[in-house]
Amino acid sequence: MQVEKVTKYIISWLKEYATNAGVKGFVIGVSGGIDSAVTSTLCAKTGFPTLCLEMPIHQEEGQVSRAKRHILSLQKQYENVSMNHINLTPVFDSLVKAMPMVEDENERFMSLANTRARLRMTSLYYFAGLNNFLVAGTGNKVEDFGVGFYTKYGDGGVDLSPIADLMKSEVYAVANYLKINEEIQTAAPTDGLWGDDRTDEDQLGASYDELEWAMMKEKEGAHTDVFKGRKKEVYEIYLKLNKANKHKMDPIPVCLIPEKL
Repeated sequence: MQVEKVTKYIISWLKEYATNAGVKGFVIGVSGGIDSAVTSTLCAKTGFPTLCLEMPIHQEEGQVSRAKRHILSLQKQYENVSMNHINLTPVFDSLVKAMPMVEDENERFMSLANTRARLRMTSLYYFAGLNNFLVAGTGNKVEDFGVGFYTKYGDGGVDLSPIADLMKSEVYAVANYLKINEEIQTAAPTDGLWGDDRTDEDQLGASYDELEWAMMKEKEGAHTDVFKGRKKEVYEIYLKLNKANKHKMDPIPVCLIPEKL
């Protein structure tokens, strides 16, 4: 990948899209991770007003501090960048109290994790509506089109996706070119939906480098039986996640009524 040319292309694409849409700027949820750091920097480089939202919900302190330092660093470099800190913890806690208890606490825990992402999406669109901004997504190609590692109508609810055609390794290459803070580049990727320090790899069972490899092999039509050991394990993990999350990646199914009816 020609990193400089790709970076400039994305910035130009963002500018053109915003101009054609007749909007004033962008709003991005900044988590302290590499994807949101790259996306927010790309938006800032367009010259359009760029609002970075920090939206902790029982967040691990390291994630919060990384996000804040990144936004402050952006503000020093770009006059068009602004920041808002929205503490969604009380909102989340109130919602949890309003919901009935269930027998399976594990299922409830997973559902509430996705609820966090949807509360953040709601907040992003609140500010987008106030300012006539577009919500910029932060998903990469592996997450969005490989394993579906995002929340439907949560972090998947966006207006445009600047880095969704970049593999995770390519996102890191752009981050290095943009001189994103070293602490963000070296931090273990995490979705920040659990209130602890679990990583994406903990949840997925494979690293992004491994999943990128599996995604390419799947496109080549490789069969599971051609692999052994860890490669076979990773490939099976990828295929399982890809199949389970097709409902996120495919268009919403529509019941088409026959004309004769």
